[in-house]
Amino acid sequence: MRLLPLALSLACLLAACQPASRPPKKAADAVPPQTAAAAPAFAFEEATVADLQARMAAGQLTSHALVQAYLDRIAAIDAAGPALRAVIERNPDALKEADALDAERKAGKVRGPLHGIPVLLKDNIDAVPMANSAGSLALAEHHPKTDAFLVAQLRAAGAVILGKTNLSEWANFRSTRSTSGWSGRGGQTRNPYALDRNPCGSSAGTGTAIAANLATVGIGTETDGSIICPSAVAGLVGLKPTVGLVSRSGIIPISISQDTAGPMTRSVADAAVLLTAIAAADPKDPASAERPASLPTDYTAYLKADALKGARIGVVRKLMGYQPDTDAAMERAIATLKAAGATVVDADIPTLGQWDQDELTVLLYEFKDGLNRYLADSHAPYSSLAALIAFNKAHAAQEMPYFGQELFEQAQAKGPLTDPAYRTARDRIRRLAGPEGIDAALKAQQLDALVAPAMSPAWPTDPINGDHFIGAGYGAAAVARYPSLTVPMGDVHGLPVGIVFIGTAWSEPRLIALGYAFEQASKARTPPRFLPSVVLPDAR
Repeated sequence: MRLLPLALSLACLLAACQPASRPPKKAADAVPPQTAAAAPAFAFEEATVADLQARMAAGQLTSHALVQAYLDRIAAIDAAGPALRAVIERNPDALKEADALDAERKAGKVRGPLHGIPVLLKDNIDAVPMANSAGSLALAEHHPKTDAFLVAQLRAAGAVILGKTNLSEWANFRSTRSTSGWSGRGGQTRNPYALDRNPCGSSAGTGTAIAANLATVGIGTETDGSIICPSAVAGLVGLKPTVGLVSRSGIIPISISQDTAGPMTRSVADAAVLLTAIAAADPKDPASAERPASLPTDYTAYLKADALKGARIGVVRKLMGYQPDTDAAMERAIATLKAAGATVVDADIPTLGQWDQDELTVLLYEFKDGLNRYLADSHAPYSSLAALIAFNKAHAAQEMPYFGQELFEQAQAKGPLTDPAYRTARDRIRRLAGPEGIDAALKAQQLDALVAPAMSPAWPTDPINGDHFIGAGYGAAAVARYPSLTVPMGDVHGLPVGIVFIGTAWSEPRLIALGYAFEQASKARTPPRFLPSVVLPDAR
């Protein structure tokens, strides 16, 4: 998802030149009926990678049994029951992949901590044999011939690709009045904590799925907020890496400047395991050339419960003040940081908000260029942004029943990436958000990281008026191309809220250490209960 601070709306990523003559599949309903069905008991509720790996190592569990259990869980509460609509497609080969990995384990070969572990991927990531659609009916039959680079990394690490998750269509870069978590192909994903609330996006399906224990871990993508926001409102850990740490090859793009994929998990430890598997240099991704010579090969080495002792943390209070209950949760989080040994001071990002309009300009230019390249290179059914615009117009009843394609049309009107207006805006936003923004704030008081509330509590889903964003804390890191990590810090009337840790480029090890120490001190995550709505106190 791509959230613009400018209008506090939008979201992140995707693809298509063939006449729009083929009738599309019927679009899914916008909002399912507001009735909740109790979720059945689940044997692997809140299970971590380490828990499951230990059971498989002891011969108490097979990958086949684990995959089957998650598939049954998806059928019971995603397709039926509460009808979360988080999973857009299941991998038909998942059990076959699990069997092959079980055979390897029996033969004495274990690839690592992800061996046999089921992973869900956002539906803008190429993964054979499934479609990669960005939630659009135009690409519902688009089946890439090869895996994305990061998917190949996951398979090499022994992960089982369980399926693909729903998302805000085109990673929420289609309309200025969109509804997060809705796509023409997948319908409306629901927040598992209160089914009438929004899951945020654009990695909506991954957030809901992992929160609801539909897989062990998941992968989301972000341009500006698309990992952090859905993770925060689903009580998850979400890690948005430095651009260049994780490959973007085989991912439907929004922005070559800001796009990245990253872990969405129920614990910091699982995020570290997943990042270790997917962080690798990719010769096809130009951002890989920016990687430092020495990067960690194992991010789990930084899971240190005492990491907050002696740390200096800066609270960006200008990113607070938009919701009093969120502020109260943040103050409790600050107290937890101090009790764990951190020095906490108020901090200021001096350039905050100065990049908003330029960021939109950059994304519009880069979306057109990157999407056209992806569509052509992957031999998609539609080979250009212009063809997708025409498809949406021809099938408006299915694709645009609630909101339009203003961003598509604005991007189509942009010129090439050689335009001086684009280059000037790109260079300015990186400088303002990075060296003159986050780096300046860190250096001013010798800070290890900045913190802020990641996001407000989830808002009611409203397909008529669109999203109701009121504040967020992750935008500077997204524009600077720096890492950010959200960790659950509590709830507001049963709706999760997260704290976001922000650092300079390539500071994932430090953020993981700080986030893990905070997680162990706070123990703030609670599983969802699939309530029909928020239960508010009687104010009479």
